[in-house]
Amino acid sequence: MSEIRIASRYAKSLIELAQEKGVLEQVKEDMDMFAKVLDQNRELKLLMRNPVVKSDKKLAVINAVFKGKVNDLTLAFFKIVAQKGRESVLVFIAPEFTKQYNVYKGITTASVTTAVPLTEELRNELGQRLVAQTGQRVELEEKIDTTLIGGFVLRVGDQQIDSSVKYNLNKLRNKFKDNPYINKL
Repeated sequence: MSEIRIASRYAKSLIELAQEKGVLEQVKEDMDMFAKVLDQNRELKLLMRNPVVKSDKKLAVINAVFKGKVNDLTLAFFKIVAQKGRESVLVFIAPEFTKQYNVYKGITTASVTTAVPLTEELRNELGQRLVAQTGQRVELEEKIDTTLIGGFVLRVGDQQIDSSVKYNLNKLRNKFKDNPYINKL
């Protein structure tokens, strides 16, 4: 079975258990923190994925790093996963948990890339338009790419709107290149 499928099942179980215990929001924060720590610490991520290191050693590291900082349910979940010998899947469980949490809460994530940071006014207007279009709450992820020159690239799900100056210049360049009248000159 693929690691993503396993991660999906563990994430679903954790969401259901956290709901049942009434600590879903705390567990969500814990999983976000866990994902952030893994992203910022390559050695920890490699340790979790290393098949040579025993599960009890990995669990000891997890306890040392997260005990007292996360909910007891989250820590117990980490322990269960490690006892099952699936601690390498923890790397995939955290993002899968976020995906399933967003579906459960009706949250859509959108990514906007601009050449300069968005103003508060533009951020609010974009958020309102996305809510109106999708009918869901939208979490906006902002990225800066100075090579865009101006404009924006917006991604919502599998849709992309590229309204950047860079894209439009490339499109114009291709039109000129493909124009037989200009090539004759």
